[in-house]
Amino acid sequence: MRWSFLLLIGLVACGSNDPIETESQAVAVSQSRVRISSTSVPKANRLFGAKTAPSKQSAQPFGSYAKGCLAGGERLAETGPTWQAMRLSRNRNYGHPAMIAYLKDLSAQVALQPGWAGLYIGDIAQPRGGPMTSSHASHQLGLDADIWLLAPKRLNLSRAERESLSSISVRSKNHRAINGNWTRQHMNVLKTAASDPRVDRIFITAPAKVWMCENATGNRKWLQKIRPYYGHNYHFHVRLKCPKGATGCVTQKPTVSQLSKGGDGCDKTLYSWVQPPPKVKPKKKKKVVKKKKKRGARDYVMADLPRQCQGVLSSQ
Repeated sequence: MRWSFLLLIGLVACGSNDPIETESQAVAVSQSRVRISSTSVPKANRLFGAKTAPSKQSAQPFGSYAKGCLAGGERLAETGPTWQAMRLSRNRNYGHPAMIAYLKDLSAQVALQPGWAGLYIGDIAQPRGGPMTSSHASHQLGLDADIWLLAPKRLNLSRAERESLSSISVRSKNHRAINGNWTRQHMNVLKTAASDPRVDRIFITAPAKVWMCENATGNRKWLQKIRPYYGHNYHFHVRLKCPKGATGCVTQKPTVSQLSKGGDGCDKTLYSWVQPPPKVKPKKKKKVVKKKKKRGARDYVMADLPRQCQGVLSSQ
């Protein structure tokens, strides 16, 4: 026992000038160093957030939309003939070439809509994708993009204006209906966005989908790709499918077809999003068992991401 104690003291004291006098002190110091070691692993979002340029590799997404990275990302120009990238200080106007091409194509089509000069484009991804230091859990592969619901009247905003200008909410205060900011042109823009075969799904506030379900005519197949989601009342979120040949990209499951059971998604599950919560009788308080907090994107370290992401991070 004494020999094991002396060995423990020797191991812990190695490289330290602090005196260790008792076995309990030795154990305490040893445990504290283990804790320091485990918490000193840098978070992946800090590492990827520090990269200011894409990797010099061929374009490839690795992993899933909420746990992955992007090799060979492409920068969306700050201003184009039918778009402007917003919030430039975030440096999130990078994406997979498929997304950059899609946004250019979509903005050109939207510019044909009355009252829309094109698109104001929000966050796409960081230069090398990966977890972000703030906001999104997804947007890690360069295949997600946020598009503002504010119709652009002009496309010559200064950098300062792009930081201060805000989008508009299209949802009522009680979260159950659209408000006066919503127009038929919004539906036309979303229909154009969803009709592109490159698109996997589009997230928007539930009342907007309800309105479209009740007002869309003709071919309604595109509605299947419109999915209700919290917090998407100032922008809609486009998610592209994994590009052809991207073997390291994980397709999202369940598919929109599975979620809507082959229909357009205009069913009772949609309407449940906009119904008032049911009244329930108060129950006796039970002892709350504290659950272990689930790790999210901002908790990931490099070991949590696909192995290819280490090469993306270390590439020139």
